Amino acid sequence: MSADRPFALQRRERLMDELRRHGTVRVRDLAQMLDVSELTVRRDITALAARGLLTKVHGGATLPTDLDQAPARRPRPTSTPFTIGMVVPSLDFYWPSIVSGARAAAAGLGVQLQLRGSSYNQAEDRRQISRLIEAKQVQGLLLAPNLEGNGVDELLDWIGNLPVPTILVERQTSQWTPTPRQLEWVRSDHALGMEMAVRHLHEHGHRRIGLVLSKGSPHSTHLAQGWLKACTELDLPSELVVRESVALDQPGHRQIIEGILDRCRGSRITALIVHSDPDAMSVAQYLAERGVSIPDDMALVSYDDEVAHLAEPAMTAVRPPKARVGRVAVEMMVSRLMEGKRRPAQRVAILPELILRDSSVKRARAV
Repeated sequence: MSADRPFALQRRERLMDELRRHGTVRVRDLAQMLDVSELTVRRDITALAARGLLTKVHGGATLPTDLDQAPARRPRPTSTPFTIGMVVPSLDFYWPSIVSGARAAAAGLGVQLQLRGSSYNQAEDRRQISRLIEAKQVQGLLLAPNLEGNGVDELLDWIGNLPVPTILVERQTSQWTPTPRQLEWVRSDHALGMEMAVRHLHEHGHRRIGLVLSKGSPHSTHLAQGWLKACTELDLPSELVVRESVALDQPGHRQIIEGILDRCRGSRITALIVHSDPDAMSVAQYLAERGVSIPDDMALVSYDDEVAHLAEPAMTAVRPPKARVGRVAVEMMVSRLMEGKRRPAQRVAILPELILRDSSVKRARAV
């Protein structure tokens, strides 16, 4: 720890400066900038939220409504024709790359992007979207609402009747939506990404492949569909689908991993696809502790590729095209704003990549 680390008051002043400059801040970025722990940053955010100076969101903070709409905080007038609002469920894992792609596209097209962090909660989604609409600062919205559980139809109907065009990001509706215009979306083709992983393992001789899904992930349904499709087409058994979170920071993760591997042994499974990277790395660490060789005894493929390259061995991973999704979302919205109703509705699925590393291909033995 640095001896000149800022005291609490100085930290919080710098935190508010960053928040006013960008409209949103991430815990991880602030911890690095201030040379303090993420826990310290979270405590600062909690203290500032209690004073009404900011709003806590998952992974960071945003400006509260009153500050956001105060005349002194409004963006200076610019020559750009459009301002696009973007509401994402997290400012942490997975979403920063999508936001970066969106910002790059916005800069290239000369439009403004106003980012708001929400959470995986429909009520919070509505609140953040309403803030942008009520401020009358945006002409279009890029949204990633929670489409799991009850109330989805009502939420989609509400979104479809907003006074500005909307495009869903990394979310997919049913084919038909009961809205004035069919809702548009752009997302990664997660089902095809999973199919890539299954076919890769099949090509390397695996005939019994298991799948571990991240509990609560909005992508899990698509991943399971791709896995089942590939197993059916390749005539592979598909008896192991586990929806659990097995990351190291989850309570009882060792018992969960132990149970998964017991089922793998019982089903003679030789390869596992795990979503997401932290869960895959937990499985790899547990296997190493038990003397199970990767990939010789058990091949592993991760889905996400945020930190899979840091595993030991480096982990083969499916990489969703996150930055491209953000870029295309902005391009679609600008096209919608320029052409209006003349442009037909679009729904875009972008293909992931399979990044090959050491965890899925057996090494050639020396002779």
